[in-house]
Amino acid sequence: MKTFEHYFLAANRWALILLLASMSVIIFINVAMRYLTSNSLEWAEEVSRHMMIWLTFLGAGPVLRYGGHIAVENLQDALPPKAAIALRAVVAALLFAFFGFMVWYGWLYMERTMFQLTAVTQIPFAYIYSAMMFGGILLIVHWLLIVRGYVLRREFASDAHFDAAASASL
Repeated sequence: MKTFEHYFLAANRWALILLLASMSVIIFINVAMRYLTSNSLEWAEEVSRHMMIWLTFLGAGPVLRYGGHIAVENLQDALPPKAAIALRAVVAALLFAFFGFMVWYGWLYMERTMFQLTAVTQIPFAYIYSAMMFGGILLIVHWLLIVRGYVLRREFASDAHFDAAASASL
């Protein structure tokens, strides 16, 4: 399981790195062309916006995994240990339900927008909206990999790149 987790996280990170790098290059080239030649790439803004949508949904899983999303923890801090575990179990179940809703609703969006085309690149909006479904699936997998530690010990993953406990104390 650790091997799967390692490769899964690495693939997710590389997808994010490549998306952000590509988006940055497209925007830089477009700005440089606009100022140097008074011309710009017609598709640059649209494509970079769609890449940002994908970046957001694909990046939500790693942020969740490391405890980087905003959270209100006062109630569980005030509860006795067993009650806090029960509360975190309820939160975990609600998160699973929400991620499942994201997958289902992302699928519906894809179905409804398959024949709507984007303005400049003329690709179906379903390709952009599929980010919601894939992001929801990734959230479910990331959550499955860390949920036990979260519920029982309020632990999030940590590594050399990100440590939620250290950043929370800043």
